[in-house]
Amino acid sequence: MILLVSLTYSLSTVAEDDPPLKCIVSGYLKDHSTGELLIGASVIISEMRTGVVTNSYGFYSVTLPPGHYLFRFSYVGYTSQERHLVVEGNLTQNVSLEPAREELGEVVVTGDRAGQDLVAPVMSMVRISQGAIGRVPAFLGEVDLVKVIQLLPGVQSTSEGTTGFSVRGGNADQNLIILDEATVYNASHLMGFFSVFNNDAIKEVTLYKGDIPVAYGGRLSSLLDIRMRDGNARRFAATGSVGSVSSKLTLEGPLIRDRTTFLLSGRRTYADLFLPLAKNPDIRDNRLYFYDLNLKLSHQFDDNNRLFISGYAGRDIFKNQFAAMGFGNQTASLRWNHLFSKKLFFNLTLLRSEFSYELGTLEEEQNAFRWSSLLRDHAFRADITHYLSVNHTLRYGVATTHHRFFPGTVKAIGEQSVFPDYLLPEQQALEHAVYLSDEMRLSERLTLKTGIRLAFFQNIGPYTLQRYDAEYLPSGTEEFGRGEVYHTWVRPEPRLAFTWLTGAHTSVKGSYSRTAQFMMLAQNSTAGTPLDIWFPASPHVKPQLSDQLAAGWFGRSRDGGWEFSLEGYYRHFSAVTDFRDHARLILNPRLEGELRFGEGTARGLETLVRRHAGHLTGWISYTWSRVFRRIPEINGGKSYPAPFDKPHTVNVVASYDPGKRLSAALTWVYATGLPVTFPTGRAYVGNVLLPVYSGRNAYRMPDYHRMDLSLTFRGKNKPEKRWHGEWNLSVYNLYDRHNTWSINFVQDESRPEVTYAEKTYLFSVIPAISYHFKF
Repeated sequence: MILLVSLTYSLSTVAEDDPPLKCIVSGYLKDHSTGELLIGASVIISEMRTGVVTNSYGFYSVTLPPGHYLFRFSYVGYTSQERHLVVEGNLTQNVSLEPAREELGEVVVTGDRAGQDLVAPVMSMVRISQGAIGRVPAFLGEVDLVKVIQLLPGVQSTSEGTTGFSVRGGNADQNLIILDEATVYNASHLMGFFSVFNNDAIKEVTLYKGDIPVAYGGRLSSLLDIRMRDGNARRFAATGSVGSVSSKLTLEGPLIRDRTTFLLSGRRTYADLFLPLAKNPDIRDNRLYFYDLNLKLSHQFDDNNRLFISGYAGRDIFKNQFAAMGFGNQTASLRWNHLFSKKLFFNLTLLRSEFSYELGTLEEEQNAFRWSSLLRDHAFRADITHYLSVNHTLRYGVATTHHRFFPGTVKAIGEQSVFPDYLLPEQQALEHAVYLSDEMRLSERLTLKTGIRLAFFQNIGPYTLQRYDAEYLPSGTEEFGRGEVYHTWVRPEPRLAFTWLTGAHTSVKGSYSRTAQFMMLAQNSTAGTPLDIWFPASPHVKPQLSDQLAAGWFGRSRDGGWEFSLEGYYRHFSAVTDFRDHARLILNPRLEGELRFGEGTARGLETLVRRHAGHLTGWISYTWSRVFRRIPEINGGKSYPAPFDKPHTVNVVASYDPGKRLSAALTWVYATGLPVTFPTGRAYVGNVLLPVYSGRNAYRMPDYHRMDLSLTFRGKNKPEKRWHGEWNLSVYNLYDRHNTWSINFVQDESRPEVTYAEKTYLFSVIPAISYHFKF
């Protein structure tokens, strides 16, 4: 850290001593009505035929010779602004953009943003605004950003109704999800039917499917970067909704006008409030609900210093007459932005993340127990962006995280309980990284970005390390004291990307990226449950690696209203993990002994056609992909389909808004069924009748398809009116498709050697209504 600050000070001194033939134009882009900083806004300099985009805090900086320039500032969903600037020295230009009127057709979803991002060497990236999330049909009256993510090419739902998702063949645990930089380990409410993200508190979401920014690591497949809103800096405001299942309320406003803002947002389901009215006592005694709370404070000290404090807390509660369960996340982040100079943007971040769950029975039972688990992170990072020129940008920084794993503690509760206490050993680890990225526009056609991330993962004591022989059988233990490092993994992660402009409205892009993952999730099913356990790399558990090559063609129409993309990719996985047949995952102190290691491959083709201007907006995407694994000890050493291998996926998303009081949205999805392992018969082993299984993932579930629809009725929008309301009617699974969720094999009572299959589906047609308001 001291070295980084010294380097920053030296570079800032050099930056301020630039020769007079170079000038710096810099500033922030904001929403004129709320003062919200705009992420990824475009700043185009017409005379230089180039431009930049604002960073995650709305800041931009360009270096150019003195002269007269036409600057164009633009952001999706806002009216562009042009300024003729006479640049004779360093110049600060803070710009406030007016939100575009809805009648003009708000641009709400962007990937490689039309125009400027055809040049940027970033591919497989999609940025989604709050407005886009709100336009997709709701599930039980609640719009969900993760459900929108699952409608993008290359992204697939892991199971019906869940918020888990697979990106380009990766597992659900291979996606890094961050909320204002803090890691969210479990993004699910109500067993996965809702995500933990309240749309009213979210400013913008960015998904990186391939070329993950070198500043981030620790996951193989994707980065989902979610930014909370800062709060209205101009006036006090409130938004909220009342729905069939949940309600929410968001309050925001200035504590000091244009300097200090707050945002407070809460959400809760309330089925538990009505269950006591049920006549059936088994239902009457149930409790099932979730809640979450978002809080954010921001303060601008001066033009060079800003402070952001963010927090999230959420929990699910389930209780019936037999058992109770609770699980949830907590995150906190403190970020300080500082401008060392007009060219040097510095961000210091302190983070805390936690996920915990409890499961237990009632105290009156003889075998009453409480099972609890916890994962907690404390992290620090320092990031610097150095704007060398309008065509050259450096990014570098350091990060470190302290992980604490409490995989499971079981204790007897109540005076009558005879349940034995059980404790899985705690583990601790340190994860460090240093990174450097260099982006250069080498000509009017070619832009190149290179980067390197060096990641370190250290296991630290106190810990008792189990040793294993070649047959994975325990062979002894070794003790390590508090703070003692007993193993270190080092993994370099290079990045390379380029863009070649093939015309005024088309470009070709390519990228290579290596990513490493030092933490894995032990899952009992592809759907995932709150009881899944995170565990670290260790002397017996190798870090997973992914090498990805991707190339694509990108284009837009002359008027910018249409965008097209075609991307292909190939991924190779090293040290890919899977559990042996009949593995014991629950409360296993020797979980690493159940793992087997091998390699995997994924390849695919993604196409996307998107319309983002006018009354009718949306996109159509098709994804072809295949994912295979080969692990010597599994499936007889033969290659087999990975758990999320879906050869064909189609997504259709359409929103029609004529600018009047009625709007409509529709989605349709189709996907090949998930691969599964089925019993193919039964055989006697001695006197015991045991199932005989097929090869690993040799069969498939039935194909999946579903259509959702929503209608929104808005009240009259009068300028003098402070209260604005709208009704939303949504229908999930419009044509009542019974998509198979699971298949159980039942033994025939008359012929024990024969089994038959029973399909289970979760949802039929589900209508919902909700009322949304703001004032």
